[in-house]
Amino acid sequence: MLRLSEVSLPLDHSESALRDAILARLGIPAGDLLGWTVFRRSYDARKKSAIVFVYALDVELRDEAAVLKKMRGDRNVGATPDMSYKFVAQAPANLEHRPIVIGSGPCGIFAALILAQSGFKPIILERGKAVRERTKDTFGLWRKGELNPESNVQFGEGGAGTFSDGKLYSQIKDPHHYGRKVLNEFVKADAPEEILYVSKPHIGTFRLVKMAEMMRETIESLGGEYRFECRVDDVEIEDGRIRGVVLASGERLRADHVVLAVGHSARDTFEMLHKRGVFVEAKPFSIGFRVEHPQSLIDQCRFGPFAGHPELGAADYKLVHHANNGRSVYSFCMCPGGTVVAATSEVGRVVTNGMSQYSRNERNANSGIVVGITPEDFPGYPENPLAGMDFQRQLESHAFELGGGTYEAPGQLVGDFIKGRPSTALGSVQPSYTPGVKLGSLDSALPAYAIEAIREALPAFDRQIRGFSMHDAVLTGVETRSSSPIRITRNNDDLQSRSTRGLYPAGEGAGYAGGIFSAAVDGIRVAEAVALAITGGTRPE
Repeated sequence: MLRLSEVSLPLDHSESALRDAILARLGIPAGDLLGWTVFRRSYDARKKSAIVFVYALDVELRDEAAVLKKMRGDRNVGATPDMSYKFVAQAPANLEHRPIVIGSGPCGIFAALILAQSGFKPIILERGKAVRERTKDTFGLWRKGELNPESNVQFGEGGAGTFSDGKLYSQIKDPHHYGRKVLNEFVKADAPEEILYVSKPHIGTFRLVKMAEMMRETIESLGGEYRFECRVDDVEIEDGRIRGVVLASGERLRADHVVLAVGHSARDTFEMLHKRGVFVEAKPFSIGFRVEHPQSLIDQCRFGPFAGHPELGAADYKLVHHANNGRSVYSFCMCPGGTVVAATSEVGRVVTNGMSQYSRNERNANSGIVVGITPEDFPGYPENPLAGMDFQRQLESHAFELGGGTYEAPGQLVGDFIKGRPSTALGSVQPSYTPGVKLGSLDSALPAYAIEAIREALPAFDRQIRGFSMHDAVLTGVETRSSSPIRITRNNDDLQSRSTRGLYPAGEGAGYAGGIFSAAVDGIRVAEAVALAITGGTRPE
């Protein structure tokens, strides 16, 4: 097949328009076109009065070689690459110790899936609960202010990404097309088929719940074993090599290959690993607030007269501002038509995050407005590589106090924040965060340099999205878990811990991913590394 890119058509084009566009672009008669599939569909909204769809198409022709020769030099016509997944190894019949995967978020799920599909029958250890029970606990915090520290937005089957917008795209390099494997497996698990071709696929929380269950069933059918409510409290290391793990119950599991896919909030695990001598280093992350606007405002600014068009859905945005104090402020994890959610995993702390359903039809748009910080900003660094984690805790504890000590979040209207005065009453934007928002001043919620940078950035963002700094928009604090505050450093070649053989740091918690998609891809990479280490093979080029 040939891949034909940059095919532009109006939003409301007819069913036959794609066929006609292919024939016109390639200059072939209708009889030479045998079929086509949509590989990618995006939209170009730079000219709001004439928004168009932009397609990449895989086309089947009667004489592809002749067309390729004729179109030589056209960079938008070429052979369709082979994106099928190829397993690197199969488990030996005499496998002595099964590999262990710690964590069942996107990274852990795909590490376990690849290992199971390769015959290794992994054991999956998850400190939290199965996804439906976990959902009940999560709603317990949102509706009743009752936190279960082991089963919440951060911990449990599906990982933190379950309670998010469900974005399935990333800017990572992917020469082996692992991302296609991720999308194909999600579709097998009942994700909508459109994720295979839309440019910014997303799923939403309710669909992710079912998908996590279906992928678990697949892994178990292949010999994988899930153990829920099994927190790993220790690792056994001999002569610089992993030999097993110790559960909170006291049970010991022997293993020579352990995938560490614990997510960015497993702070007790980070402390344990550091204590055991596993190499850990501090890394940059970002801190800030959630901001909420009417979704209709964002739609109008992005799509103009096409706002509300059913083929476009709810509009998103991506914003960056370089402040005069040298800090960068940017939008993070933008959730169109979503809600701001309570995302703490520790008692006496407040953390915000964003979530959307597949429909993205809630009244507000929200995103993190965050400031990049580096280890040099962490109190206690460089003596303590976990200083960033301690810094997060300080900010989250203070946010709990500002919210009144009931898991309500501190909030402020954007107009009041810009002018430096406390808010006393809500305006036209009703915040979506539950258990609730306590209005006041956010000036003490973040370091002064972050407050200064965000205060400067909001009016600057208004020049890109008219109304962004509207007085009634709501800021809710704090957003501290944009990414892991540490990196559990691994070797570039075999992906094992720099200090501990047989330990495979993976995904977002280890500092090697950021979001569902990149975490899933990293899970595949690490699973392959485990498979090759067990079998003594090498990765085929």
